[in-house]
Amino acid sequence: MNAQIRAIACYVPPAVLSNAELSREFVDWGVDQIESKTGIRERHVAGPNECSSDLAAAAAQELFAGGACTPSEIDFLLLCTQTPDYFLPTTACIIQDRLGIPTTAGAIDFNLGCSGYIYGLSLAQGLIQTGQARNVLLLTAETYTKFIHPQDKSVRTIFGDAAAATLLSAVEGPARTAAYVFGTDGKGAANLIVPAGGLRQPISETTARVTEDSSGNRRSPQNLYMNGAAIFNFTLEVVPDCVAKLLARTGKRADDIDLFVFHQANRFMLEHLRRKLKLPSEKFYINLADCGNTVSSTIPIALHRAVKDGTLADGALVMLVGFGVGYSWGATLLEWPHLGPCAPAAVTL
Repeated sequence: MNAQIRAIACYVPPAVLSNAELSREFVDWGVDQIESKTGIRERHVAGPNECSSDLAAAAAQELFAGGACTPSEIDFLLLCTQTPDYFLPTTACIIQDRLGIPTTAGAIDFNLGCSGYIYGLSLAQGLIQTGQARNVLLLTAETYTKFIHPQDKSVRTIFGDAAAATLLSAVEGPARTAAYVFGTDGKGAANLIVPAGGLRQPISETTARVTEDSSGNRRSPQNLYMNGAAIFNFTLEVVPDCVAKLLARTGKRADDIDLFVFHQANRFMLEHLRRKLKLPSEKFYINLADCGNTVSSTIPIALHRAVKDGTLADGALVMLVGFGVGYSWGATLLEWPHLGPCAPAAVTL
């Protein structure tokens, strides 16, 4: 049996943080300046009582409403999140009960960010190909904005909250594509991190103390910290090599790929990667202006939108590349098949 993506659905919380609002708070940054630097006009923000499980469940309910399957047909639930509701219990277990997925189903969280969707596809494919599951629900959900200090423009202008749900099912026949490339470099862990709040550095009066950096950004160790320059350099170093390895593993050339969908970090970084890889803009999908960097959900959201706007055509060969926090990165190829007029998004791995 092989794994096939049968449907993708997305959810963003209703509250919106626009560049106009940010410009009023950061008076030295104009509306146009924020968009030119990031490619983002607005981002969605989870409410005070809205957690990752709420976003993930909403995305899953949207998927079920589309008719691809029912909760009773799911026999494994994978949740990728770095913002779980609790240290324990596992957030996937909470979602299983909330959605009415059978108690015979497996359910796990895995803590991975910007590369998490690639890893999730691989995990789901392994479960299906080894006969452990027929229908896997892969959820990605993040509420990074809860970690962000309101006076830290270095990250507040970039990240938004969202969730995506992907249904993978068992199908007979040969796999269209089945290649993955992964990478990990924990030496970069400190460059994208929430230092305090876990067991290594519990919350205290000291960790709550806010300081200001040389660029005027304010945060405490309890907030998200990103070394933007280091992340940028890491990305330009590992992503081209990751792409080259995947092409070599599959015997493809860059010209053979119809669409490249990378983690939607920000437009500035994506354009640098596109130029370094010498990829034509019409084959390089960028779509984050109205949602921002949603971490593990950027790739499925982009795929969902590419289908809706006609960019992702029948039979297209699509390369997905995720990279970021960890450091962690991964890539895979998908061959997008012909879809009927009312069929959900479907692709065989």
